Amino acid sequence: MKKYFLFAAGLVVLGLTPAFAQFGPHGGEPQGPNFGGVLDKLFGDHQVFSAAMEFQTTGRSGNNVTMPGKLCFDGGKSSFEMNMSEMQGSKMTPDTAAHLKSMGMDTMISISCPDKKLAYLVYPGLHCYVEMAQTGAASGADIAGYKVETTELGKETVDGHDCVKNKVIVTDKEGARHESTVWNAGDLKDFPVKIVTGEQGQSATMLFKNISFDKPAAGVFDAPAGFTKYDNLQTMMQTEMMKKMGGLAMPAH
Repeated sequence: MKKYFLFAAGLVVLGLTPAFAQFGPHGGEPQGPNFGGVLDKLFGDHQVFSAAMEFQTTGRSGNNVTMPGKLCFDGGKSSFEMNMSEMQGSKMTPDTAAHLKSMGMDTMISISCPDKKLAYLVYPGLHCYVEMAQTGAASGADIAGYKVETTELGKETVDGHDCVKNKVIVTDKEGARHESTVWNAGDLKDFPVKIVTGEQGQSATMLFKNISFDKPAAGVFDAPAGFTKYDNLQTMMQTEMMKKMGGLAMPAH
């Protein structure tokens, strides 16, 4: 029974992870928030930084999910490390969190490399990763022509920072308009410590703390050497679950 639950708990990840995929490539594997393209423009001149980030999303069903993590960003490339057991949402129960940890699937790193048109989902506890094509990813050269319109809405304090609250509309090369509300902190050279945006019927809030403008360490955006590579998440989960279950046949669907 425990082995069956481990398999079922693994499948829960497939249900949870897409909550963070609305800003990633459409139609591909689920992954963490992708900061390439339109979101790059919201950071303005701050194209190199790292920060603790809390990502909150509300889907069409009204289900609220919150995920804290660590974000590294460098010229459109991003790495977001999260602990799935820290996710707050209706589907993440204490039992599920404990079993994800026992399987080595609690920590996940989502890496986006628009310059390579690639993304990676890395599971350090399993020593494996999934490599995916980012067919819709926009690199720095792609977004150079994006138009940004900023309208001041007022002044507010966010996490102790005096901020200017702005409405920002980014228009991409196809003419699509993407509207966000951004709180720019004056004491951090107008870094956006809070961003609220929405795509495809879902809204998302990003809160940034402990911001550092030092360049992220070399290799943080690369697939980890020595890890097993998979081409899709389903194959990885099936293979790794079989290893955990000692070759026990998976339950029929």
